[in-house]
Amino acid sequence: MIEGLSHVTFIVSDLDRMEKLLTEVFDARKIYDSGDQTFSLSKERFFDIGGVWVAIMEGEGLTDQTYNHVAFKMSPDEYEDRLQRIQALGLEVREGRSRVEGEGHSIYFYDYDNHMFELHSGTLEERLRRYDEEK
Repeated sequence: MIEGLSHVTFIVSDLDRMEKLLTEVFDARKIYDSGDQTFSLSKERFFDIGGVWVAIMEGEGLTDQTYNHVAFKMSPDEYEDRLQRIQALGLEVREGRSRVEGEGHSIYFYDYDNHMFELHSGTLEERLRRYDEEK
């Protein structure tokens, strides 16, 4: 039986730069750094972001940007602050998709290695309720 999400791993070209992004945008807490050791495929660091184990490993970043992404929850009143943090790091913000009122707000952005992230203020229940109203 699946119990839930274990962790998410991103391959990044610069561990220090990605650590700065994770700590400044997501308030991530670093919980492990392999240093020069490689227990896995390469050097790695582990972080806790809102109770989610996020791993970053040193390697070659993605060559293309896609809509594949990981979304983290934020409260609605954090929108402007989080957007400013993202912009302060010079990250590319992608225009969000069109939305119906009541399904929350999102910030989509790419990291330095073309991974897309979303900060979203809504819940699944809110979205489904809102979509049901549109029928």
